Amino acid sequence: MTFSSAPPPTTVDGDGASTISAVHPDVIQTQILNRLDGATLASAACASSHLRGLCNDDTLWRNICTATWPSLHDPRVRHVVSGFPGGHRSLFSDSFPTLHHVDDHPDRSFPTASDHWISAVDLYYRDTPIFSKVIRTETRTGWFGSSPLWIDLLDPNELVPTPLVYARKDEDWMRQRHLEENLSVSWILIDPTRNRAANLSSRKAVSAKRNWFSRDLELVYAVVIACEGRAAREWVQCNIKVTCCGEAGGEMHVREVSLMVEDTEGRNICGEESMVILQRAIENGKRERVKEEEAKAREEKNTDTFNSQTVRYTGKR
Repeated sequence: MTFSSAPPPTTVDGDGASTISAVHPDVIQTQILNRLDGATLASAACASSHLRGLCNDDTLWRNICTATWPSLHDPRVRHVVSGFPGGHRSLFSDSFPTLHHVDDHPDRSFPTASDHWISAVDLYYRDTPIFSKVIRTETRTGWFGSSPLWIDLLDPNELVPTPLVYARKDEDWMRQRHLEENLSVSWILIDPTRNRAANLSSRKAVSAKRNWFSRDLELVYAVVIACEGRAAREWVQCNIKVTCCGEAGGEMHVREVSLMVEDTEGRNICGEESMVILQRAIENGKRERVKEEEAKAREEKNTDTFNSQTVRYTGKR
């Protein structure tokens, strides 16, 4: 009695790629890879040299980036990203997840100042984008260098509609808690000179409270950045403030989204020093998910008010 031999084992090439190489690349890209999120696509690229080449396709990464951050559709951003070494893949690696602290061996030299920054900002409600905008901030002006850094995303009379109802007084605590959990911000700061970027916003708000004077709801999103080599400071906190307004029971609007950098005592840092700190962090910073509880506790230690003489710097639209 004879027996047929067992089927041959799956063919594997020298670097671990299996017979998936026999599948047409278009099938892999259109039926498999384009359904993956960024983290999974990056992992797939490590499986073999064959997959690495397919996974590095810029169209895949552009679709992932613009789906995650709709603001990246802006032509100004796409022009800058075209100069990144890895295109949209590099942008994703820089911007997801949030910037946090700096590495153990930072470059202590002072980086050459960029002449402008680009901010790509997206607001989300329950992870669904509700507003996107891109602004350019000139950084070579004397006004920027000497004034406390304060970049406003919205124009003075601009209001962003939301799908939320503005809370009545008896619903205050519940509404603040709801906003903390469901209203999120992404603020990607892009350095066109170095072709690098970083996300300066925590995933969720670290504080939510009602302004005692205006009665507007104010949410703060924050990341902490170490200031290696800065004798006067050990770390600073990059804050993004979102201010919501409206009539009780009516539609809630966002009327302010602003970026500032504070020291440990809650004092705003000038544009020149902020630029050095942020540029160094963008180049050397770790990208990891921040512990929101720690960030929130740190924010609560800072002062709640800013210097009344702080001059706002509005980026050029």
